[in-house]
Amino acid sequence: MNHSRRIIGFLAGALLTGTTLMGTTKNTPALKDNYAVVNGVRLHYVSAGKGRLIIFLHGFPEFWYEWKAQLAEFGQDHLAVAPDMRGYNLSAKPEGVDRYQMNYLMEDVRALAAHLGYKKFTLVAHDWGGVVAWSLAATHPECIEKLVIVNAPHPDVFGRLLREDPGQQRASQYMLMFRSPQAEATLSANNYAFLAQAVLGAGLKSGAFSEADKQAYLAAWSQPGALTGGLNYYRAARIGPPAANEAAAAPPPAPQPGAVSAKIMVRVPTLVIWGEKDTALLAQNLDGLEQYVPALRIRRIPEGTHWVVHEKPDEVNRYIREFIRK
Repeated sequence: MNHSRRIIGFLAGALLTGTTLMGTTKNTPALKDNYAVVNGVRLHYVSAGKGRLIIFLHGFPEFWYEWKAQLAEFGQDHLAVAPDMRGYNLSAKPEGVDRYQMNYLMEDVRALAAHLGYKKFTLVAHDWGGVVAWSLAATHPECIEKLVIVNAPHPDVFGRLLREDPGQQRASQYMLMFRSPQAEATLSANNYAFLAQAVLGAGLKSGAFSEADKQAYLAAWSQPGALTGGLNYYRAARIGPPAANEAAAAPPPAPQPGAVSAKIMVRVPTLVIWGEKDTALLAQNLDGLEQYVPALRIRRIPEGTHWVVHEKPDEVNRYIREFIRK
């Protein structure tokens, strides 16, 4: 718990003293460290500002800290909230893969909003957080004012690519390792060297990440049970390309308990921001997306990778700001 307080203290101090931080200004509000017991789990979240609610959902293997630049920006005129999703960092880590099925993940978000006193909110999400957001917007559109997705595949489009597209099948091989019993040992070896290189390596060279950022991520990954919690998202969804001993055109798995319906239509206004150099989730995930999302706007960032939130925070913030103003 202390590592989160240190992180928040540093960021809040920078904001309160007017230090520029990832596109922030001296008018940005302080960050607040909070907990809420919702949907049977204790969730940690960080918030900034007040006003209409905007929730930010991180992906694997991140935590609330992914959104520090967005908390600073949107906390100026919203109640901006970034939770550690269940299984991550300082939030509860329920035992059992089945506790990470989509129905639990979606309800965590709705229950957190209700805890904060809101029935409707804007939802911004990346990677696994985006998968949850797609599903929540499809099944509970009444609670979503606007949806912003950052490099997170629509479940139906992604399922088709996993079945039919050799490029996406190759790019998704890591998912099979993530679902394996050896995943925790592989990813935690040598002080999380695999994750540090995959998530932070290029950004440390370019300046998108600092050494302090790296220490924050290592502390989050080192929380007891956090690595298993994040990996259980993959295990519960049984997501991934066909294994080597499966036919390339294998049918999709039978729906799991708590899964959303096969045709995931999203009828709320939706912005998709996509870093086109994402090597894990290919830009083909945008092809045909309008069939599932009638009110769709797409913003491509040619030089962005899967970690575009960190690499291009000002551009990401600008696109979100333009979208929610309309």
